[in-house]
Amino acid sequence: MDTGVNVVGSGQVSGTPDVLRVSLGVEHAAPDVASAVARVGERTDAVMAALRGLGIEESRLGTSAVNVYQDYREPDSAPAYRASHTISIETGDLTGFGELLNAAVDAAGNSLTLHGLQFDIEDKSALLVQARELAFQQAKEKATHLATLAGFSLGAVSAISETQGHFPIRAEAMAGKAAAYDSALNITPGDHTVSVSLEVHFAWGA
Repeated sequence: MDTGVNVVGSGQVSGTPDVLRVSLGVEHAAPDVASAVARVGERTDAVMAALRGLGIEESRLGTSAVNVYQDYREPDSAPAYRASHTISIETGDLTGFGELLNAAVDAAGNSLTLHGLQFDIEDKSALLVQARELAFQQAKEKATHLATLAGFSLGAVSAISETQGHFPIRAEAMAGKAAAYDSALNITPGDHTVSVSLEVHFAWGA
């Protein structure tokens, strides 16, 4: 095993979100699978059209999941099947959530659910560079201190391992069926934090 000191440094940098990601669900139950699938498809298309009408770009709008399963019913009840689609939306308009949700509710009515929303930073590369620099600086300061305590000088770096993390602002809710939302409804994002941890091995100096 190489002699030296192994330390972990961490760095965190915060930035202002520039993208809102929303996850919506559309579902429908019917006595047979074909009807459930057909009806949920129609309502999903209606929601998609409404969102396009708000200016959501095609590349930022799509179906991310499709499910069909037997719906739970009381014993001796007629069987039913539930189909559901999950729609993923991205937008740079951080203040238009109320208008977006209203349009989806108008299009799908009681079939719509809101799975959640998340504020994020689309390009985190600059924040990662800053966090990495802070993490390495902390690791070197720790290693220098430990080397001094042990009576050694610090040598060259012989290994580095990196772990990244980020902490977007999230909110979870369920859409209240066909109830209308105030189109002025604003959810204000806080800072988004990017974190980098570095495990660094320093050899002892000559």
